[in-house]
Amino acid sequence: MSAAKKTIKKVAKKAAAKKATKKIVTKKAPVKKVATKKVAAKKAVKKVATKKIAAKKVTTKKVATKKAAPKAAPSTPKAKSVTRIIARVDVRFGNALYVRGEGGGLSWTQGTPMENLSSDEWKLETTEADSGIVFKFLVNDEIWANGEDQTVAAGGTSISTPSFY
Repeated sequence: MSAAKKTIKKVAKKAAAKKATKKIVTKKAPVKKVATKKVAAKKAVKKVATKKIAAKKVTTKKVATKKAAPKAAPSTPKAKSVTRIIARVDVRFGNALYVRGEGGGLSWTQGTPMENLSSDEWKLETTEADSGIVFKFLVNDEIWANGEDQTVAAGGTSISTPSFY
């Protein structure tokens, strides 16, 4: 036999041997974990005796004092009352209502913006009025209200419906 035929026979034998010995793959079952109990280690506790320290007594002497005459209560300044100016007018969306005047911190040269409460109600409150306030309304601090100047006494409330056009 030739060398080539011998090698072919060897290869064929090996292939046949491989087919005969088939490998079987087996799945490993999951390993169950065994719960272990943890035992707390007991710690040895040493009790240490504590020393009590005696507190020193402090004695104080009472000194006789003369009672002072009761003092008069300090005079508190009178709380100023709130003066309110209320305008019921719709100045349209995007506009604001101002007040100019005399007294209560107002000025005729520059307007003070009023607080908008609703679509047609505006308010200004001040505690700076010593006597009365004379005032007039303006839209956007530019357009003056029609009519005469308004007045309100200190601590009073003025409710107006101004017109502008």
